Amino acid sequence: MKGTLQTIRMMGKISIYTFVMITFLFNALLASKGHSQIKSIKEVNISIDINSANLTRALDIIERNSDFHFVYEESELKDNNRTPIEIYVEDVTLESLLLQLSKQANVSFRQVNDRISVRQISKELRQENERVVVQNTVSGIVTDENDQPLPGATILEKGTTNGTVTDIDGKFSLTVSQDAILSVSFVGFEAIDLPVNGRTTINIALDPDVSSLDEVVVVGYGTMKKSDLTGSVASVSSEELTAYPTSNAVQAMQGRAAGVQIQPRNGEPGSDVIVRIRGASSINAGSDPIFVVDGFVGASLPPAEDIESIEILKDASATAIYGSRGANGVIIVTTKRGKIGETKININASHSVQQVIKKLDLLNREEYIPYREEVSPGYPFPEGDTDWQDVIFEPGKIQNYQLSVSGGKESVKYYLSGIFYDQEGIIINSKFNRISLQNNLEVEPVDGVRFGSNIFLRQNKTEKGSPDVAIQSAYSYMPSIGIYNEDGTFARQAVNNDNPYVLATEIEDETLAHRLQANLYGEVDLFNGLTFRTSLGASENSSRRGQYSPTTTVAGEGTGGDASANSSKFTTLLNENYLTYINNFLGGHNLNVVGGFSYQKTHSESLSASGESFISDALSYWNLRQAVIWGAPGSSLVETELASMYGRLNYSYDDRYLFTFTSRYDGSSNFSKNHKWAFFPSGAVAWNMKNESFLRDVDKVSRLKVRISHGRTGNQAIDAYQTLARMSFSPAVIGGEVQNGVRPTTVANSELTWETTTQTDIGFDVGLLNNRFSIVADYYNKRTDGLLFEVPLPQYSGYGTQLKNIGSVENKGFELTLSTKNFIQEFRWTTDFNISFNKNKILSLPEGEDIFYDSHPSHIVGPSSTQLLREGQPVGIFYGFIYDGVYQEGDTFLPGAGFEQYAGGEKFRDINGRDEESELTGEPDGVLNNDDRTVIGNPHPDFIWGFTNNLSFKGFDLNIFFQGSQGNDIYSYQLLELGRLNGINGLRSRILNRWSPTNTDTDVPIASAGRSQRSSSNWVYDGSYIRLKNISLSYTIPKSVLSGAGFKSVRVYVSAQNILTITDYPGVDVEVGYKRSGDTKNTNVGLDYRSYPNAKSVTFGLNLGF
Repeated sequence: MKGTLQTIRMMGKISIYTFVMITFLFNALLASKGHSQIKSIKEVNISIDINSANLTRALDIIERNSDFHFVYEESELKDNNRTPIEIYVEDVTLESLLLQLSKQANVSFRQVNDRISVRQISKELRQENERVVVQNTVSGIVTDENDQPLPGATILEKGTTNGTVTDIDGKFSLTVSQDAILSVSFVGFEAIDLPVNGRTTINIALDPDVSSLDEVVVVGYGTMKKSDLTGSVASVSSEELTAYPTSNAVQAMQGRAAGVQIQPRNGEPGSDVIVRIRGASSINAGSDPIFVVDGFVGASLPPAEDIESIEILKDASATAIYGSRGANGVIIVTTKRGKIGETKININASHSVQQVIKKLDLLNREEYIPYREEVSPGYPFPEGDTDWQDVIFEPGKIQNYQLSVSGGKESVKYYLSGIFYDQEGIIINSKFNRISLQNNLEVEPVDGVRFGSNIFLRQNKTEKGSPDVAIQSAYSYMPSIGIYNEDGTFARQAVNNDNPYVLATEIEDETLAHRLQANLYGEVDLFNGLTFRTSLGASENSSRRGQYSPTTTVAGEGTGGDASANSSKFTTLLNENYLTYINNFLGGHNLNVVGGFSYQKTHSESLSASGESFISDALSYWNLRQAVIWGAPGSSLVETELASMYGRLNYSYDDRYLFTFTSRYDGSSNFSKNHKWAFFPSGAVAWNMKNESFLRDVDKVSRLKVRISHGRTGNQAIDAYQTLARMSFSPAVIGGEVQNGVRPTTVANSELTWETTTQTDIGFDVGLLNNRFSIVADYYNKRTDGLLFEVPLPQYSGYGTQLKNIGSVENKGFELTLSTKNFIQEFRWTTDFNISFNKNKILSLPEGEDIFYDSHPSHIVGPSSTQLLREGQPVGIFYGFIYDGVYQEGDTFLPGAGFEQYAGGEKFRDINGRDEESELTGEPDGVLNNDDRTVIGNPHPDFIWGFTNNLSFKGFDLNIFFQGSQGNDIYSYQLLELGRLNGINGLRSRILNRWSPTNTDTDVPIASAGRSQRSSSNWVYDGSYIRLKNISLSYTIPKSVLSGAGFKSVRVYVSAQNILTITDYPGVDVEVGYKRSGDTKNTNVGLDYRSYPNAKSVTFGLNLGF
């Protein structure tokens, strides 16, 4: 490993020196760089041999041997394709070649810049009847969605042969009848029909045809035409990402792509999200996908406003090129770039008002007092009357502002964007703001040499109290107590129990984080078809966090003030070097080869300190030196390295048969000397059936492709140094003095290695009726072996556990994406629907034995396990007793230690016993004990889905987006705590319906102060839901109205998020989250406790273009 790493480092240094030399060459040549001009077809010479090819194949051959691109409607040239083309020329002008082709295929050509439009030559002119018509001349500009002119667009008076094409500036002029309808089309864009209605000026913006077979998608280390893909790749557009303001661009992807499950950890401002691609591939190792931003592996995402597109790589064919980090999927982010044209300035501003989605219906003072008297007779009640939810919840707001500048010419393109995002949460004193800067620059000093940089800077600031504890307290705190005592001090319901207002406002918790991320690259076209690219990326993420509990809180009162501060810094250095070779030969063979190596190093360090007992609360955590009692300081340093070699070969024949072979060889410092290196291969084949002769002339089928892939990827997301024997600090008192010492705590494992995922995918891509109806379907089978587990060791070893590769898990599923263009004229209506089915199952565990664990707050349930890992079951299932209602007078009470045996007491089902050999029988034995526990819920959904409708008419755009989940269960520790009937506040519907001698028709037990709460099915709920995630209405002011006002575009909009949720879950928010932020394991999902709820909101926005 050491010798290989030295070689990789040396190659990395050579590539850096090469980059510097190329940069120097760029500086020398930049001044003499002229403005490159597109040549005429009369100036370009070509040699080519076309043998018995149809017209479209001949055009493709010419394209691949020149710098020109042909634009045409395939359906229009259907008849021309039936004539075989025979041309052999050497060193003739392209004009001469096209003249020969024109004669053989009966077509005409027209050059506009680097595009050549192809039209069928009519054999006879249409005879028109003489009639008197009133005509007028219509002129205008045809542009794309970014307001860039489209030269060569076709404008035709519908029903006639009268038409024209736009010039180099996208302008046109055409004389038509007053009641004419203009049909406007351009290859790669959706055609549109517009009535003239007597107008003389019509400016037309065309939308991209996203279902076009030539759509380019970003894959690992390159781009590909969508029609050439053999793997499973989903895309999310910039418009979808910016449909509503979010603090995290990944959250905006929720429900947008099949096979991708995204859930906010909670609704706290600035919180992160959980992302799972095709299920949970691991149990204890990290399961988040790897993010690649502009080629920087492991980079942080910029705000959604700066992202051009996101591609999600799902199957092994697509992810294997990322090797040991590809098992959980790969998300590739491409940020926005400058485009050739005049400078564009855009200002985007929005303001959102938020409210909590739902409040719990709790007891008020009048209802609470008799209930508490029943539990605690003689309890003294203060005179307060407080709705604690009203105290801590408040309207939230979000402000989001962006200023961007972009533009360029052939030699330089630039994009600069600054964004300010500020959020005040729906819980008092919870705030988050972000300031970011994105700068992308691309320079081409001479043809074939390109340089660029992608620089991202960000500052995040979070300020809060203790909102999670405040939420839990607001639900359970006595309504008969106020915020303050008569003397102005904060009131408490118990000596050691702060009220919710104190928890939310008095405790200080502030985090400030800075991110600097830069990726510099150089690209050289070495010779025809061969390109070398080198890049050097570096990032630094530094943060500090300070916390303080003042003397007005329980924690601070007992210590004289409690403060802590910590700081951390995480740096990454990445060097990528690869060659790309593209060649088309022998008339139908296409080759695309990528090969390269990379080296990545990370460095992480942290410091922490704490103290207690301060003279004053005024200086918060900034006064640690003045603490009377200092806590033990902490520090850490972690470094990792990853060296890799990778390659991909794409081959296709005649655009019908496609093959992809990918591999990566990774070496990681995270693993032992015996297993530092691993090889991750994949292969895929695809068949473009549409291009076969038996389907080529079937107009109703516009696309039909079958894909099959198989491969292996890895997961190295474990903590560093796990393979080594480690020591821990163990001081001892010797001779009356404390002496430092260490003791062994973990045993080494020289066999520890990667978790390995093997995946098979079978997919279909179908397009019907000129792609007005599109289907993408995939079936996959994904198996992960070598799962990492802490395996118990014999007591005589002196160690507790050892991390080993034991166990396997499987995910099988089906994904379906449907896209339709329902109306495509002046009134447009498109629909997108995706649905994903996934079945997760544990195949093997250490010794095949069940693993019990718990995640619950200990003050609620106690020491019993609430979750289970079991072979044949999904990861993280819920475990406990089956709740059977309450006992009635005269019932036979089941015996069992600690179980209630009286009328109104909780009743649980007896389901199991043991035989004489202590083996479980599966039959009741008349006694309640832990043997009667069973599986009571599954947190994983049967399927997830998203449904989008886009409608537009005369400048108005309406977007409606639903998203949902079906079949998942939620274990609510929160409702369990509120439903124990032990004297704390709780749900009105439950407490007022408790059992009593006069209210026996109920499944709610009698109130009891001493109830020992157990994990049971009573607290497991159906977590299925349908949510109106976003609905927005916008209006774009016509350019004719803006003429002379100084604006190029003005768009105003209003949108609403989460305003409708359909669910049976009785908690505050069905999208729950519990456990530590940053916990990437799959063992604690579907749990609800102290969850900061998501908000419903209304947003008003304005987009200005200059």
